[in-house]
Amino acid sequence: MRPASRRVVLKGAAVTAGLAAAGITATGPAHAATGRPGHPASITARLGGTSITLSVVAGALRWSARRGGRTVIGTSGLGLELSDGTVLGNDVRVTGHRHRTHRTTWTPVYGRNATVTDHYQEQSWDLTDRATGIRFGVEVRAYRTGVALRYRLLDDGTATIADELTTFVFPDGTTVYSARDENAYEPVAPGSLPVTGTSTTDNGPLTDLPLTATLADGLIACVCESSRVGYPRLMLGSVAGEPNTLSAFLMEHTARGTGPVETATTVTTPFATPWRAVVIGATHAELVDNAELVLNLAPPNALPDTSWIRPGKVFRCELTTAAGLQGVDFAVARGLEYIEYDAGWYGPEFSTPDATRPIAAIDLPSVISYATSRGIGVFLYVNRLALTDADSLFALYKSWGVRGIKLGFINDGTRTMTDQIIGWARTAATYELLIDMHDDVRPFGYERTCPNWISLEGVRGNEQFPTATHNVTLPFARNIGGPMDYTICYGQSRDKTTNAHQMAMAAVYYQPLNFLFWYDKPSKYNNPANWPGLPWFNAVPVTWDESRTLAGAIGEYIAVARRNGSTWYLGAMTNESSRTLSLPLSFLGSGTWTATVYADGTPGADPYRTPVVVGTRTVTAADTLDVAMAPAGGQAVVLKPG
Repeated sequence: MRPASRRVVLKGAAVTAGLAAAGITATGPAHAATGRPGHPASITARLGGTSITLSVVAGALRWSARRGGRTVIGTSGLGLELSDGTVLGNDVRVTGHRHRTHRTTWTPVYGRNATVTDHYQEQSWDLTDRATGIRFGVEVRAYRTGVALRYRLLDDGTATIADELTTFVFPDGTTVYSARDENAYEPVAPGSLPVTGTSTTDNGPLTDLPLTATLADGLIACVCESSRVGYPRLMLGSVAGEPNTLSAFLMEHTARGTGPVETATTVTTPFATPWRAVVIGATHAELVDNAELVLNLAPPNALPDTSWIRPGKVFRCELTTAAGLQGVDFAVARGLEYIEYDAGWYGPEFSTPDATRPIAAIDLPSVISYATSRGIGVFLYVNRLALTDADSLFALYKSWGVRGIKLGFINDGTRTMTDQIIGWARTAATYELLIDMHDDVRPFGYERTCPNWISLEGVRGNEQFPTATHNVTLPFARNIGGPMDYTICYGQSRDKTTNAHQMAMAAVYYQPLNFLFWYDKPSKYNNPANWPGLPWFNAVPVTWDESRTLAGAIGEYIAVARRNGSTWYLGAMTNESSRTLSLPLSFLGSGTWTATVYADGTPGADPYRTPVVVGTRTVTAADTLDVAMAPAGGQAVVLKPG
């Protein structure tokens, strides 16, 4: 076993030993606490039936979380390990206690909803490590939508953090959905994460975030991180001998093993670590609607002017001038906001990392000029190898009239890469450029702070033609953490799903930058009568005034309704099983509504051969819509008043 795995095992062993010394089991209630006279031995933040508790057990820090009286996270470990071996959290004295309740609303530049409510109760302890006198603290918050915690280092100076000792002890019978890099999700017990990694990456029973857990009593929870600044990315690892436990793992390598190994992180103190958030749903559908917890924990918008930030739909062009000009006309005709030149527009991206000059086949000034004249923006792909001077490159693109950049092969993971990613996003903002980051980069709520960072990948993408089961896992897992670039592949013979399933993605997934018609050319759609789904894609927006998840079960099915203005867009998707969902339309306003329904027809020999059948009907808020879906199918519905 490589050192990364040993670190997970040893960390879990230390936590288990501490719990045993206190005379409690891993999932039992905390008791026998110690603290300074006048300070409580445990504190609990509560809101709307959700609670998170901090305890000191035999001098050691512990935490737990509940929803509606049911355990979500049992008694679990807390602490930080410094580079000199000091462990903060094993023997502490409580020196201060604060609590507050906060409620505000704020308006995102774009999002799932036009306004976001930030309502929580917070409890915090100031602590002293008895052995060293180091002062630190822990903050916990309870929201109606979940819980969160973070550490604070209080002394002035610097500190070098080698490890984080947070554990997550789930109830018996929990299944977690584990995925790393661009692998498919694998449902396993918490203690049975597959061993992943290579000789040049973090290696062990590790999973990326977001990590979703389904509990035996029906609750569902998704572990995410938010407000990661100046800190490595968090993974979770299984703990040997502890079948219900996952342990924090701070990445030491980049996700794909490029760049220096960083076994510790030096921070200037006072310092607050990123938030460790657990989004919680009483139902699977509720979990999807609670995803804005990640944004509420992130720093507010830092850009003085966001008027230039425009979410939208994108079409990727082939690498010629003619294809770019045709792409602009196609974008205008199909209601898209952007075209993009992807890898290769400046030559081989690895052997010729010079992104300042297009290949001879592309007259880029002519394409940009034509696009601008027709109200279409241009995105350019840039491999990170060409980002040796991002300030100079982004300034050049601004002078060309480029509107956005898709960054490729971003190797997230270490603290250095966290700083680099944030630096690229902030530099791009100074030149009014949107950013879409690709490959194994994971969300941490920073699209709130720097909203020009409009999308990211960090998922097994739709361009790999995954299963329908994978597609109906994502709304409850990866998409909880933040926006997701998923490249809708409508009408592709390599799809393992129906066309209606692909259409529904535009409403089901939160994608403020939505690449459509992936792998296609405009000429494919010269006869629109052959493609009945086109009007849906013409109309469907990417940012929303209101979102409601109507039904869902991870890996099985999902139905989401989203409103933009007075029109609702409903998307439903199923796994490889056909099913009919009965969806109450009580979210509609008064009066009658016209429903334009794009449904699966008679199933074909392969899912992609299943035709799209279009129909209309009049409905009211008192009606129930029966949504019939073929195997690997879906349905897309536009609901307009009148």
